[in-house]
Amino acid sequence: MAERDYEQDTTVADGVLRIRARGRAVLSNPMTNRGTAFTDEERTVLGIHGLVPTGFTTLENQTRRVYEQFRNTGTMLGKFLTLNALRDRNEVLFYHLLTNHLEEMLPVIYTPTIGEAIERFSHTYNRPRGVFLSVDRPDQIADSLRNYGLGADDVDLVCVTDSEGILGIGDQGIGGIQIAIGKLSVYTAAAGIHPRRTIPVVLDVGTDNLGLLSNDLYLGERHSRVRGEKYDDFIDEFVTTVQQLFPKAMIHWEDVGTANAHRILHRYQDEVCTFNDDIQGTAAVVLAAILAAVDVTGGDLEDHRIVVFGAGSAGMGIANLVRDTMLRSGRLESEEEAYARFWPIGIQGLYLDDDTSLLDFQRPYARSRDDVAGWELEKPGHVGLMDVVRHVRPTILIGTSTRGGAFSREVVEEMARHCTRPIIFPLSNPTSRAEATPADLLEWTDGQALVATGSPFPPVDHDGVRHVIAQSNNALIFPGLGLGVAASGARRVTAGMIAAASESLAGMVNAWRPGAPLLPGVGELRLVSATVAIAVAQQAALEGVAEKSLGDPIQQVYGRMWQPRYPDIEAI
Repeated sequence: MAERDYEQDTTVADGVLRIRARGRAVLSNPMTNRGTAFTDEERTVLGIHGLVPTGFTTLENQTRRVYEQFRNTGTMLGKFLTLNALRDRNEVLFYHLLTNHLEEMLPVIYTPTIGEAIERFSHTYNRPRGVFLSVDRPDQIADSLRNYGLGADDVDLVCVTDSEGILGIGDQGIGGIQIAIGKLSVYTAAAGIHPRRTIPVVLDVGTDNLGLLSNDLYLGERHSRVRGEKYDDFIDEFVTTVQQLFPKAMIHWEDVGTANAHRILHRYQDEVCTFNDDIQGTAAVVLAAILAAVDVTGGDLEDHRIVVFGAGSAGMGIANLVRDTMLRSGRLESEEEAYARFWPIGIQGLYLDDDTSLLDFQRPYARSRDDVAGWELEKPGHVGLMDVVRHVRPTILIGTSTRGGAFSREVVEEMARHCTRPIIFPLSNPTSRAEATPADLLEWTDGQALVATGSPFPPVDHDGVRHVIAQSNNALIFPGLGLGVAASGARRVTAGMIAAASESLAGMVNAWRPGAPLLPGVGELRLVSATVAIAVAQQAALEGVAEKSLGDPIQQVYGRMWQPRYPDIEAI
């Protein structure tokens, strides 16, 4: 059924659904179909008597039924596919189920299960969702985006990936569309962005994954990944077209490879309303956890010595936001003082300024040879993690390396020897790649470590105290950020808006209680997203980038949060 067969104001929480279609066409569109929840009167006017069972049921009972089906599905991928099929037939019911069981289902529709769904995309492919753009057909970008059926004022978010840096599994070609779809599902479930105000996009620039290229079922372009000028021209054509067709939309970049992610963000962030979740979203939620931990330890953020282990896109994004926060405090006299608080470590060891392999965004953090002169090294010529911990005596240790177990007992005990409350964040996903487990960190520091992780971990009991482990989940930031941008009509996403999101998130926890988490749980995402959105919208107005006046920001944000329930129907 075409989009013109129904109308709805998607900028309000409960817009009336005006349906022009009749009969089976009503049931074939996931936004108009409500199956057995159609009343007798609605069945009459819409011409669907006899097309659904005669019994009438409520949304709540439908949710109970599909939840039972979900629970009876044996594998995580099976659960993912069950939810996908539900969304394709009844979008309101899908989101009602998801919001009622968000903590349980988030790992299914998003990380870690979505990784398997991406890998299996060409095998499990069923109903198309999203927009597929090919680097070999740049002339089709505009028509392809128009074919999605949304107008200039109908889009708040375009979530796009080139699939090169998918989670911890790398280049996944056209299957990356699933990460864009999953991300937008979280925007809707957590922040109430109407599902028909978002567009998931995959930029098919080829793949260097030989397993995909040699698979007869693979659905993407069959050539190696395009790079250089042709890639840049394709990106530029895409960004320009989105701006022309959907001038109010924020472009959300997801899982773009390290070499391109910072470059693209730097290229467009001052001209376009754009946001990179892997760089800025990760940084924002980690900053919130750091601020909460620093509040527990006392003192100021600028007093801390920070080691970033695995200083790629995510690690350097964290460093950049923490650096900017230090500078905004006014207690440092120069950028150089802020950079001096960081010690970044990569595959080759500590970043040193004579290392020609460093990328542009890493180079400002590189240390001089004088900084390590006289150090006794475990391996001559290589400044490793233990060397840095022993000589720098860091107070904050951040892991974004994907090197499971890298924060060894020796490293952690050495850090704790010189720091009463070490702040240690093993952030790598999935669990097997985490630099340490919370249980080990608390054991090795006698319960004193302040911990946040990238993967979910169960509570840890130590010395009579139950420690609830904060999960540094980007879902605590990006949905609220997108909602705040939409509610304020922000023309840009500024560093101040991202910092405001972090600070509002940090302000939601009381980490002083023994064992308390440093961040809210994902079960509170609707409240978290609304709180973050208000802070973001207010900061946008303060910085003069908001197109809409904010006379009542609480109502303006709350009024934009779509509720997954069946709206009133008007047959037209």
